[in-house]
Amino acid sequence: MSSSSSDKVRASHVLIKHEGSRRKASWKDPEGRIISNTTRDAAVSQLKALRDDIVSGKSKFEDVASRYSDCSSAKRGGDLGSFGRKQMQKPFEEATYALKVGEISDIVDTDSGVHIIKRTG
Repeated sequence: MSSSSSDKVRASHVLIKHEGSRRKASWKDPEGRIISNTTRDAAVSQLKALRDDIVSGKSKFEDVASRYSDCSSAKRGGDLGSFGRKQMQKPFEEATYALKVGEISDIVDTDSGVHIIKRTG
């Protein structure tokens, strides 16, 4: 039995990596120079400011993801496509499933870095 599509969610995210991230490199910072010198607190501050801009309507989520996200999904405006349970790191999965479609999470911590997540489906 395949799991029904209702078990799946679709989401986009903005990831900011920091010195505690599992992989300290990204498309924006291939050698990890900036990431290695970014504290978690600094990453959170940057992400909170970006989230405020999105929530206030000053910026669009997709544009922020394209410009600032340390994930390769930035090329797709942060879109991760659809995923089911146990496909993402636990904190990321729990935050996504807790959102209603169109909602944006608070700061979510994973081994990858800090994220804000927008549930899109």
